[in-house]
Amino acid sequence: MNLAQNERINQVKESSIVIGIDIASEIHYARAFDWRGIELGKVLRFENKLQGFEKLQAWIEGLEQEHQKDSVLLGAEPTGHYWFNLADYLKEKGLLLVLVNPYHVKRSKELDDNHPSKSDRKDPKTIAKLVIQGRYMTPYIPEGIYADLRIAMNSRQRIIKELNGIKNRIERWLSIYFPEYKEVFASPYGIGSLEILKTCPLPQEVIDLGEEKINQQWRTKKIRAVGNKRAKRLYETARKSIGRKEGSQMAKMELEMLLEDYEKKHHQLTVLHHTIESLCQEIPAIHQMLAIKGIGLVSIAGIFAEIGDISRFDSPKQIQKLAGLAIGENSSGKHKGKTSITKRGRQHLRAVLFQVILPLVAKNQEFKELHHYYTTREYNPLKKKQSLIALCCKLIRILYGISTKGFTYDGDKMLSDIKREIPMAA
Repeated sequence: MNLAQNERINQVKESSIVIGIDIASEIHYARAFDWRGIELGKVLRFENKLQGFEKLQAWIEGLEQEHQKDSVLLGAEPTGHYWFNLADYLKEKGLLLVLVNPYHVKRSKELDDNHPSKSDRKDPKTIAKLVIQGRYMTPYIPEGIYADLRIAMNSRQRIIKELNGIKNRIERWLSIYFPEYKEVFASPYGIGSLEILKTCPLPQEVIDLGEEKINQQWRTKKIRAVGNKRAKRLYETARKSIGRKEGSQMAKMELEMLLEDYEKKHHQLTVLHHTIESLCQEIPAIHQMLAIKGIGLVSIAGIFAEIGDISRFDSPKQIQKLAGLAIGENSSGKHKGKTSITKRGRQHLRAVLFQVILPLVAKNQEFKELHHYYTTREYNPLKKKQSLIALCCKLIRILYGISTKGFTYDGDKMLSDIKREIPMAA
């Protein structure tokens, strides 16, 4: 049992009330226990609205007076997003809400009745018992710019996913009705290409318009990088097209709607990038971090959206654990198991770190040399993926030092990890 768990257990005293809450979308259930696990009062059923939260608070105050207790610790499972509003309310009232692992609840619920049943009245008891044993974590709820940044990056991820879906549908449309189109335009999303797709996307419409009018259309819109040669090639390609002709009226309408969706999402993404750039300016030492070659503003935003205020950590190892990059081992007796990362923590943070480290290894000379050393050293060489994990951990230490200690990035100091061989004396 480590020190951290001892501290969590010590938060539950003889004068404490431990309350387990089973969170749901509309109705919550709560049960209260003392430090020995003896239940206090009856099960409370309350709604996921202000009146329900006030009912919970009045119930807690009544238990404190009746049983002469002076502190309260509430525990819950992180059930989707339904616990957010309750957590904010309890925080405003000065009450601490902690979270237990749903997997632990599932495994522990049979200890009392030796039965695998699940109910809204049974789960609060299991949750409370886990809290009494110190098997919980205190949730971090981002505040200020970090709350805005997390929402902004989640929105960015959603918009990019939707935008990619729209692009796939546009390219599917082209492969059906104008499969030769990419012989003229490498990308359908250039200004000149979008102008054609909006006005005359079908091969027959291109033929009817003619190459001269196509070129004139570009000139009227003052679109560069396209001209007579491109118009002629488009016209000749349309004449030889094998695209479908049936259903052309609705096919054109379908493409118009797809292009509207594409432009709308593209505009949203542009506006969001400006917002993210503005938010990032409030991150401590942002300019020093951006001075590292290979790291961009979106990368920094993605990392800090996941970890929040970096000053809340006592060491970079805590961030490493949060990302699920802590090393775990599976050994027993004489058996020595292989070590691997735990993957316990914020999955998005781990994904962002991998997305950041790849361009760093490609563009940053120090990271590139260190990656080469890790994978080719004579003693204990790492596989490529292992090396990237090690470099992710190093990046965490660098960002932590820059943000909290005021350090500046030093490439020469980074390369000190390379153990250079000392030539033997003749």
